Amino acid sequence: MTLPETIPLLGFTWDDLLFMTLAAVMVGSALLVVTMKDIIRCGLAMIICFAALAGLYVLAGAPVVAGAQVLVYIGAISVLVLFAIMLTQTKSGPAALVFQTQAFPAAIASAVLALLIAVTVASTDWPAAGARIWTDTTKLAETLFSDYTLPFEVVSVLLLAAVIGGVYLAKREPGGTD
Repeated sequence: MTLPETIPLLGFTWDDLLFMTLAAVMVGSALLVVTMKDIIRCGLAMIICFAALAGLYVLAGAPVVAGAQVLVYIGAISVLVLFAIMLTQTKSGPAALVFQTQAFPAAIASAVLALLIAVTVASTDWPAAGARIWTDTTKLAETLFSDYTLPFEVVSVLLLAAVIGGVYLAKREPGGTD
């Protein structure tokens, strides 16, 4: 049995339902990142937000970017943040907001930004929906490893130096104060 093209009661396609689900998960977990007090749970919510964004990249027809999102942000950045949190042993946030004086200007800036985004989206002449552009990963790999070999290696050495520096800074001396 095959699924119908559109969802019977709702009237939109399955891709639209998946997009709305992933977008809701991403926005919900992003809100949890900035509102929860337990910083470990904030880090886990950040991982869920990054995973939902990777799913949106796949839906947009960019599997290479989705793979990079998973490898770099979920696999490296999020784990690094969680390890840094666990090494510093500060697991809960303050009881009250630290930046309460900036709440009103931040709300105004957010409203202005939302208005600018809404005007931009409304005034843009969007192309026909349904056409997806798939990237050719073979050409991307050939370009990356032939024309950009030196920058690729420089970035890898810089990342290695950052990891070694992080381990050195996180290392605790025996008999030192915690």
